[in-house]
This record gives sequence, structure tokens and C-alpha cells, in this order.
Amino acid sequence: MRRYVLTLSCPDRPGIVNAVTGALLEIQANIVESAQFGDVESSTFALRTVFETEHDDQAIVEAPLAAVSGRVSGLLKLRAVDVKPKVLVMVSRYDHCLLDLLHRQRNGELGIDIPLIVSNHPDCEGLAARYGVPYVHIPVTEETKTEAEGRLLGLIEEHEIDFVVLARYMQILSPETCRALEGRAINIHHSFLPGFKGSRPYHQAHHRGVKLIGATAHYVTVDLDEGPIIEQDVARVTHAHSAEDLVSIGRDVERMVLARAVRYHAEERVILIGSKTVVFS
Repeated sequence: MRRYVLTLSCPDRPGIVNAVTGALLEIQANIVESAQFGDVESSTFALRTVFETEHDDQAIVEAPLAAVSGRVSGLLKLRAVDVKPKVLVMVSRYDHCLLDLLHRQRNGELGIDIPLIVSNHPDCEGLAARYGVPYVHIPVTEETKTEAEGRLLGLIEEHEIDFVVLARYMQILSPETCRALEGRAINIHHSFLPGFKGSRPYHQAHHRGVKLIGATAHYVTVDLDEGPIIEQDVARVTHAHSAEDLVSIGRDVERMVLARAVRYHAEERVILIGSKTVVFS
């Protein structure tokens, strides 16, 4: 038996679930997990189903499902669960999120492969070496930005990367690159968006006497830090915490939020509906 995960989004109408289950019956599939959601505002239906079948050939499995997708004008994705998504991780100098992802991937907590790490600084090369992951240093300046991003997109194509994770990559991607990676680039933001913008956000929060700090994982879009949100979390703090304490606590939240967002995306639990997401967590 081989296990597959299916996602479908389409205009909401009667009979969608019946059509999908009928197609699965054609290939003698057994559903082991299923979740659905109808978004009233956009009249969009979202479905995620995990099933098992004796068919190893994905083309055979996909044929009746693709026919259903065509009838309902939907966007269908199908992936064998044993095929791990390939993830390119981007980082600058802060290594806490990168380290966490590498550790979780090695321990089997994240069902992903990390064939490559890309950075605009050499600082994390030793960390990558300890985990046996190739590290590509691509410096970025105003003069070289176009060339650097061209090289990045070339690496994504060469390594057949499924999605990109910006693990505290401190460079703003160009609109062209954002569009090229639409729906498959995840960023971790050091705030519970919307929040304190600019430099030293935890110090700004400290000066304002905040009682909650947090982090947000979202898809990268042309509109900076305004992409569809995948995951968020917060930590409570008090007047007794220093700015340095907030930095430490904030990094812990960033690690957890990014790891959950990467897992949700890797397991096809996130479905985009316009500027927001449905997350079957």
C-alpha cells in the first residue's frame, strides 16, 4: 500500500466531496485522514485528504482525481507521502532558526530534505558542515542584487527545490523573485504581525512596556511582511525582563513558529485562499 496526500481548492458547490470520494473508490483507495472547509466570504471550498491505495504509479492515481478537478474548476495537488519535499534554506547571520530546522530534520521531526543552504554571509558555513549540508555563499549588494537573485533561482531549478524557507534571511527579495516563488517561500518575522517595524524590534517593544512578544511565519509576497500568514505564537513577558531577555524569548518563539509552518507546508496542510490561508493543523 502507498499513501498519498491530496489537496483541492475550488468554487464551493454541492457534490464536491462525493465526486472526490467516488474518484478514490475507482482506485480502491482507503481514506485515513480528511478535513474540509468552506470559506463563506470567497465561496471557496478547501479539502485535504490522506488515503492509501495499492497503486504505486501516481499517474494512475491522479487520472480520476484530475477529471474531478476539471469538472469543479479546482486546483488539485497530489503527492506520495514517502516523497519528501526538497527545501532550500536561506539564512544571514542569526543561526537559531537554521539550527532548529537542521536538528528537527535530522531527528525525523520534519519530513523534508534540505539539499542546500544559501546565505549572503559566510557565518553559518560551519553549522551547515556539521550537518553535512552544502552551503552556498552569495553576497548581496545593491550592485549585485539582480545577479545574486538570478543565481538563487538557478540553484532552485538545478536542485528541483519544492519550497524555500527564509530562516532569518535579512535581505529583501525583489518583486520579480517574490513572484517567481509565490506560494512556495516561507519567511519568519520577529514579531506578532502587525508589530514594531524597523531595527531592534525587541528593544522597541521593551521601551513600550509590552506584555506579549511573538513571531509570525508567512508566505513571501511583493508587499513586505504582508503575505498570507501560516502560523503565529506569543510569549508573555513582564517589566522584569530586559531587552536581552526579550531577544532570547523571542528567538525561542521564532524557532517554534517557523518549524510548525514548515511542517504544515511540507505536509500539504496549507491551502491559499486569496490573501489568507486555510491551515488543517
